[in-house]
Amino acid sequence: MIPTPARRAALLAGVLALAACTDATLREDPPELLSDMRLGHVVVVAENAQKVPISRDATPDEWKEAMTAALRERFGRTEGTRLYHLGVNIDGYALAPPGIPVVAAPKSVLVISANVWEDARGDERLNPEARQLTIFEGISGETVIGSGLTRGKAAQMRTLSRNAARAVENWLVENPDWFAPQDGGEDGGAEEAAGVAKAN
Repeated sequence: MIPTPARRAALLAGVLALAACTDATLREDPPELLSDMRLGHVVVVAENAQKVPISRDATPDEWKEAMTAALRERFGRTEGTRLYHLGVNIDGYALAPPGIPVVAAPKSVLVISANVWEDARGDERLNPEARQLTIFEGISGETVIGSGLTRGKAAQMRTLSRNAARAVENWLVENPDWFAPQDGGEDGGAEEAAGVAKAN
């Protein structure tokens, strides 16, 4: 599959840009806005992921496993009553390989597109368009010279996936309307039913 110009641009920007974030670690508690969220289905699609040269190889199944585990790890902390489903497409990636001269210091990067649904609202996703996110492995003592020299592929994918899960969480927090109480929710429905009963 030939990547679109927009996708190529996003991937190229991801490979060339410098990131100053650190590996994602789980905060003690989820953001308050997500306190009523409960994670439902997690769907990760990776069959059309574009590998950017220079990169280690990773199979779709490997990406699905890493990303699903990271999303369930982060959003499994929420134990609310409103069920939400997450969908993530792996658009492209670069996993820094070993054996590259230090001067090149290739960094690992992941590009994903995310979607979210609330179960009570049916099949229509909450976001009108998929949100594309560019994720970096982070800069640390292990990665400043290129993580291909200090980390194996599994560790790179785990870190990228955890950082991606955190980025998805941040994106959800930026959209409080998705988590606001709905008009005609459970309380509204109960009141309406009571009104009908009284009228009869």
